[in-house]
Amino acid sequence: MSDFTPGQRWISDGETELGLGTILSVDARSVTVLFTASQETRTYSARQAPLTRVIFAAGDRIVDAEGHTLTVSDVEIDAGCIVYHGHDEQGTAATLPEARLSDSMRFHQAQDRLLTGQVDRNDWFELRYRSLHHHQRLSRSPALGLAGPRIDLIAHQLYIADEVSRRHAPRVLLADEVGLGKTIEAGLILHRLLLTGRASRALILVPPSLTHQWLIELLRRFSISVTLLDEAQSEAWGDENPFDSGQCILASQAWLFANPQRQRQAEASQWDLMIVDEAHHLDWTPQAEGPGYACVARLAARIPGLLLLTATPEQMGLESHFARLRLLDPDRYQDLDRFSAEEAGYAAVADAIDALDRLPGEAAALDAVSAVIGAGDGDSQALLATLANAESDDTQRASARRQLREQLLDRHGTGRVMFRNSRRHVGGFPERHLHTAELDMPAAYQAQLDELAAGNDHVAARLHAAELGPREARLYPEAAYRAVQEAALQADTPWWEQDPRVTWLMGLLESLGRQTKVLLIVHYRQSAIDLAEALRVRAGVQAPVFHEEMSLVERDRAAAAFADDEAGCQLLICSEIGSEGRNFQFCHHLVMFDLPWHPDLLEQRIGRLDRIGQLHPIDIHVPVIAHSPTATLLRWYRDGLDAFIAPHAAGGDVLDAFGEALRESLDDESGVDTLIDETRTFNADRLAQREAGRNRLLEWNACRPERADAVIAAVLEQDNDPALPRYVDQALDIFGVDSRELGNALTHLAPGSHMLDSLPGLSQGDEGFTVTYSRTQALARDDVQRLSWEHPLVTAMLERVLDSSLGNTALALLKHPSIPGGRLMLELVYRTHCPAPKQLQLGRFLPDTGIRVLLDESGANLSDKVSFSGLSRNLQRVKKGVARELLKSRHEQLRALLKSGEQEALRELPTLVERAQTEMRDTLDGELARLKALAQRSGAIRADEQAALGQERADLDAAIESAALRLDAVRVIVTVDNEQR
Repeated sequence: MSDFTPGQRWISDGETELGLGTILSVDARSVTVLFTASQETRTYSARQAPLTRVIFAAGDRIVDAEGHTLTVSDVEIDAGCIVYHGHDEQGTAATLPEARLSDSMRFHQAQDRLLTGQVDRNDWFELRYRSLHHHQRLSRSPALGLAGPRIDLIAHQLYIADEVSRRHAPRVLLADEVGLGKTIEAGLILHRLLLTGRASRALILVPPSLTHQWLIELLRRFSISVTLLDEAQSEAWGDENPFDSGQCILASQAWLFANPQRQRQAEASQWDLMIVDEAHHLDWTPQAEGPGYACVARLAARIPGLLLLTATPEQMGLESHFARLRLLDPDRYQDLDRFSAEEAGYAAVADAIDALDRLPGEAAALDAVSAVIGAGDGDSQALLATLANAESDDTQRASARRQLREQLLDRHGTGRVMFRNSRRHVGGFPERHLHTAELDMPAAYQAQLDELAAGNDHVAARLHAAELGPREARLYPEAAYRAVQEAALQADTPWWEQDPRVTWLMGLLESLGRQTKVLLIVHYRQSAIDLAEALRVRAGVQAPVFHEEMSLVERDRAAAAFADDEAGCQLLICSEIGSEGRNFQFCHHLVMFDLPWHPDLLEQRIGRLDRIGQLHPIDIHVPVIAHSPTATLLRWYRDGLDAFIAPHAAGGDVLDAFGEALRESLDDESGVDTLIDETRTFNADRLAQREAGRNRLLEWNACRPERADAVIAAVLEQDNDPALPRYVDQALDIFGVDSRELGNALTHLAPGSHMLDSLPGLSQGDEGFTVTYSRTQALARDDVQRLSWEHPLVTAMLERVLDSSLGNTALALLKHPSIPGGRLMLELVYRTHCPAPKQLQLGRFLPDTGIRVLLDESGANLSDKVSFSGLSRNLQRVKKGVARELLKSRHEQLRALLKSGEQEALRELPTLVERAQTEMRDTLDGELARLKALAQRSGAIRADEQAALGQERADLDAAIESAALRLDAVRVIVTVDNEQR
């Protein structure tokens, strides 16, 4: 029986959340305790009360009822109650009776909980130790932020994501050719920036047709939840700024660009990163800028990070390309003429890089490199001298060649601001096969062409009212026919009853068979709708339509009906927007019911099927009406550009050069052969120029194989980490999550009846979800989540263990034949503590690091002699009541050992700090020197980027220098013999 006295402070062993209790009364049988903080009163048996006396010792910090802190220096007993003597925050001597201790004191720290008799299960302590170990290891991993997403490990995507996400407030143009994964790259960059704290809020602007696709992709592939904002959602926020409603906001470009009020609200919100998809649609000329470009420019001036995505950076010519770069870095890209001159010099840089492989033997190669480097570039000249010196050994030359190549690409290329991989460079893409069908000209279409050629004013007026220009009327005859019929209020035969392309299409579908998927793209929305009706009426074929005026849900239903292998439809009919954003690589038959005017748009159409992951050759079917303008355009694409066989990087330049002649040829075929010959020559020359210069530099810089291979190796190391399933199994058991093996490496997780707390996707009432550790399995099945160290469930369990008091105290029994019973050991886990903003990403150099100290009862350090795992395997659990009695009986001994353990741990801290500072300085000093050299020689580095990196180095240095230790967890181990058990 304990000696209870009114006024004493005790804590409930079973209900620690009640706070600090005060003894109200005591008699021979019972004791009554008031827990003021929780307004609860408890009466216990005086003989077996589950209470622990709260007694602080010299050095402890305690809080009084008014919130003032006292550091204890001496303890006095007065009539059974304690009076604490010490110093307050100002160093003034003060006294505090225990009755005036704060009622709301909580005992979360390991030492306080241990000395007040609060101990957790032994497996909780082990989970905490392993959580700290894994957190420390993962924080330093080069795969951090790249290993978790559900993606294939494709070298150029991972290289770009790694390179860009390492930068302060990255501002780059992601311009890979169609099908190479720009959206994946942007998602990886965003995922890493959010995970590491370098970004906390992002604004994502995409074409209306792609909003839902981005929403699903970010959630499914990257576990990033975004808020989709539209006008209805915005109005629901009333006078508040709707752009403050989420961490990541996704919005339609068309909606935002047309709404000045929402633009002002977007500009008023705080962002770290903006992503703009299909950025080639932003209109700009030296004379004027479109509303979309103006909106993005204003936002880009306020937002530190910017990612622009486009597969066709020069779709509208060199001016358009310059406009994109101007958004990224307006200080560097101020003058269009200067930019053009800079591009013209890239061939010499590419030749110099090629020449490195011919040194030291070739004098002309030495001249080519020297001319590019320039006399003022001292470090590059030194490397060149080493490479050209015949007395240098192979190792020295190889190192100099590698460094000099990196410097030439950095200082004279374009890779800092633009990343563009080509299919030729990446490889692995299927062949393309063109199938054309020449069909007879219908009388109605011929009459239209004759009217247009004759300049019929009535026809021209009707086409103008339908917003059809002369070129569109010639290339899309069904649209012209529809416009004329509607304007004349005629209920004549619909166009699809006389258009031979419809009959041809029905025959194609029949010949391919019901199981063969076919994607059809037609320029106009109404043509797509009419075509679906024609197939239904004439052939009984049900084909969903996909066009710009459908809702997101309707578009997804159409795409899902097409994708379904078993019950899905054979054909999906898309208007022109079907050539942007949506990926249908499970299909390999593409029907171009008509042809777009711009070569880059043609490539975007083909790119919906010709993508990474396509397993079959692409069959492109083009029906054309004989001697029609479309037949002329087909010949120009096929024979002048080879546009159907491979991507045409110079399509925009070719159209600029020959667009007017091509327009004339739509009416008059006599000059087509000459036009095609001239186009072929011009295209070959322009491609040769680009391959000689900028394209080669971009390809070399867009994926550096050694870096990419290192990132992939780091990701695979995490994929194959045997510690992950062991940790997850233990954590799921402790958190109370039910797991059921389904076979084929699949497991179903569901909330258990005694789950400690809700977890991502696992709240009470949820059905749970199916998981796998296999990347291959997860990629094959959209309904299965892949568990990784970065999955929200795993990161949540890690964080909740380390951010709480879970498992920070324990008591266990150890039976060992060589150790007498009744001995005491203390296992302490200290944790480095460096307060620093998350965006500094301190964990790269000094993550929360655990220092384990194992002491015997004499204070001898056994840490090096007895491992954590080896000790844990031999420990046995003990009942909490027994544990509390053991702790009460060893208070003074435990306090002494705690002090000894702290001294042992502090001996290791300087080594950790010195190692972290050395690594940080080596890393950032080298990068700072690189940025300064780049800024001096090419102007490719923004001043704010240099300043930010310098400030980051200073902040990291100060944070590491201030590193301290705190006791994170403690386990008492008591030895027993057989009789004691």
